[in-house]
Amino acid sequence: MAQFKSRWPTRKVDMICCRTATAYSREDRRMELRTVEELMDLLYACRGTRDVTGHDQAPVDAHDHALRTAALLRRGRPADKELQVAGLVRPVGRLLWPGEPASRADRAADAIRALLGERVAGLVRLHPRLGLPADDDLLTLRAADEEARTACFDAGVLEDWRTVLELLAARNSRFGMVD
Repeated sequence: MAQFKSRWPTRKVDMICCRTATAYSREDRRMELRTVEELMDLLYACRGTRDVTGHDQAPVDAHDHALRTAALLRRGRPADKELQVAGLVRPVGRLLWPGEPASRADRAADAIRALLGERVAGLVRLHPRLGLPADDDLLTLRAADEEARTACFDAGVLEDWRTVLELLAARNSRFGMVD
């Protein structure tokens, strides 16, 4: 079996090349993921990063946690692909902006909006904001996120989600944006 080699560094992403030859640096504070391949590379790069949300919680591998969260959402709401994908792509913000926890969710939502749509971006943006009123979808996402921290089951591999990501990207993209 061939070893996967990501185009992105494991801990720090300085640039993401968009559809054109233009690259947006971290200083620009504006990144857009344009292809499912770019998103998959970032999700693969989450392997080995530790995710801690509270002081009393043990750190978990962000990649495995995202897969478990998406799998739990798939079991609970099999028809709601956008909700499942929101659980899957949530750790992208930690990888893109490792030192900025306050605005990480906003920037992750901005990065995925063009590719995955407004609903997925909205769920990613509101997920960490516990003080705001939440609808049923956001409560379901938060519950699956918490359950995935302690659940021990085989959630599959990231490649299992490629088709779902491609379908959402095709549905939410402007003409010519998705390869």
